[in-house]
Amino acid sequence: MTDVSQTRTGGIDYRRRQRLSRIAHSLVILAGAIVLTIYVIAPVTWLVSSSFQTEAEIVSVPPHWIPDEPTLQNFEAIFTAQEEEEITYETRSGQDPAAGGFIPSTAKNLLPAMWNSFIVATLVVILNLLVGVPAAYALAKIRFWGRDGSVYFILITRVIPDIALVVPFFLVIRKLGMLDSIFSLVLTYLAVTVPFSVFILLQYFEGLPDELDKAARVDGCSRFQALVRVFLPLSLPSLVAVVLFTFLTSWNEFLLALMFTQTEASQTLPILLAAFTSDFTISFSFINAAGVLAIVPPVIVAVIFERYIVSGLTAGAVKG
Repeated sequence: MTDVSQTRTGGIDYRRRQRLSRIAHSLVILAGAIVLTIYVIAPVTWLVSSSFQTEAEIVSVPPHWIPDEPTLQNFEAIFTAQEEEEITYETRSGQDPAAGGFIPSTAKNLLPAMWNSFIVATLVVILNLLVGVPAAYALAKIRFWGRDGSVYFILITRVIPDIALVVPFFLVIRKLGMLDSIFSLVLTYLAVTVPFSVFILLQYFEGLPDELDKAARVDGCSRFQALVRVFLPLSLPSLVAVVLFTFLTSWNEFLLALMFTQTEASQTLPILLAAFTSDFTISFSFINAAGVLAIVPPVIVAVIFERYIVSGLTAGAVKG
């Protein structure tokens, strides 16, 4: 009887320890998730909050996470900068940024630069799909000599850092006479994004049954018709992932844009935002307001396609 009681007691203690272990494990995961969430969200929260603050409030100690007197003057300055008279060092010397209403000399170029970024990103997305989708379909469903070597070559190109490609890109762009043009960015961004797009789409197409392709061919479809009518509707998640990756890469890219654009007509948003920090006087509230505008298009794109993001990025990761 004593042995039975001890066994039951031991079983109860074991289950209790197991339950406490699960609770501790869950608490550790929860604490880690909270810390990671704060780490990711805090900078964005401060960016948005400070864009509605005056310069005096944004540099105050301790910082104000919630503006005492929210103001839209920073955003108004962005949209009215085109109407301001030309700003020179002499006219700037008497201004006090802390007093508010401070407009950097390059503020009038912000909206054109944002438009340039949008055009470049849109063109890169469209051309990326036109090039990447047929290439991925061919590599996944058509058996030809050199197929495996082509796949490995695509993977190798993703290992090369962008900084190593700057000089070759510059020589090619100069030879083509495309310096200081947004089309130079479109061309170089395609070279950077197409290999990754092909790799993502290749993994997804390979996960689709070959019988679909054979059935489409038996029904009289050409290769192009099989791609358009059968595989594209099924590959929507991976297409969305490619669109997001390509758009965000083109929208945020700085190094190549810095090398290939020199004038206001072709400069993109990251270049202009960096120029604000080298102005006569830095206005943190104005820069943060510009930063808020800069994240609006990517956020809108991400929200629209949110349901496809995870499924698209994990496409082809597991094969049964």
